Amino acid sequence: MNDTADQLIFGKHPVLDSLKNGDPVDKVWMQIGLRGDYSKRLRDLCKTANVPVQQVPKEKLNKLVRHNHQGVVAFMSAIRYYKLEDLVPRLYENETPPLILVLDGVTDVRNFGAIARSAEVLGAHALVVGKKKAARINSEAIKTAAGALSNIPVCRENSPLAAIEFLKLSGIKIFSSDLKAEKTIGEIDFTGPTALIVGAEGRGVHPSLTALADENFIIPQSGKTDSLNVGVATGIMLYEVSRQRQL
Repeated sequence: MNDTADQLIFGKHPVLDSLKNGDPVDKVWMQIGLRGDYSKRLRDLCKTANVPVQQVPKEKLNKLVRHNHQGVVAFMSAIRYYKLEDLVPRLYENETPPLILVLDGVTDVRNFGAIARSAEVLGAHALVVGKKKAARINSEAIKTAAGALSNIPVCRENSPLAAIEFLKLSGIKIFSSDLKAEKTIGEIDFTGPTALIVGAEGRGVHPSLTALADENFIIPQSGKTDSLNVGVATGIMLYEVSRQRQL
């Protein structure tokens, strides 16, 4: 089993009970062909709890769990997720304008942990991840974050697109790095309510999200390497926000 330090719940009733109790379930694997009342109840509970469900072959479950899993396995998260719609109004009660990171397709747990660490140290108020194409917040992510994930809320939304649209409606300006942008990061005003979109390693921010940004910027580079590591780039962005807010 991968990630042996991470807790698994398996069996029909234990998984249902865990969802009913509001335990921090990261995702659920359900055996292909599992139907009927149980399947419907499981999907309904997962939908209410905003937990992704994936149908997988029985062989995959057998490889993961050697005991009688009854066709259902839940992966437990190392943290409890927050709802963005509940968190944002509370952020406006702070003296400092909201600063939120929206992670688009960051799947590497070490990059995620490094981003969380920089975010907490440099004053970000929350991280937003999607239900799909997002790093599992497991023991490795917790270790890399060096305790930061105990101090910064993580919101899991249906998609980064929906999250950004909600943030815009909430009066938060959206910013994204873009190699084609004309402005440098130092020319952008980050002193108001701010959300930074952080893209996946290699792919960067998806064009559909870049198009939603109020302003795009480029991080000036003098070397020949194509681009910065996502964790390093995020640290630079957050430092610039922090610098401006301390002037």
